[in-house]
Amino acid sequence: MSKIKVKYDDDFKKNAVRLSYAGPKSIPDIVADLSVDPGRLYAWRKKYTADGDKTRYTTLEEENKALRLQVTELSMERDMLKKQQLASRI
Repeated sequence: MSKIKVKYDDDFKKNAVRLSYAGPKSIPDIVADLSVDPGRLYAWRKKYTADGDKTRYTTLEEENKALRLQVTELSMERDMLKKQQLASRI
């Protein structure tokens, strides 16, 4: 039987991270209250600081993803121009 995948919005994630840093409750208590997997909360803690801002790592990851997309697009554009140039020579 498959599990239903729940999508959490950014505000929920940020608040969960704030709660995990701010309160006297332990992580197991917090995940039990929120009905979230502990691994998911730890992943959110890598993504957001105690203030709810994005961490440096997350910012770099997003920048890296955008740059990879740009490289892919430019490579495709270059390949198309090469093919067009070869076709015009024939």
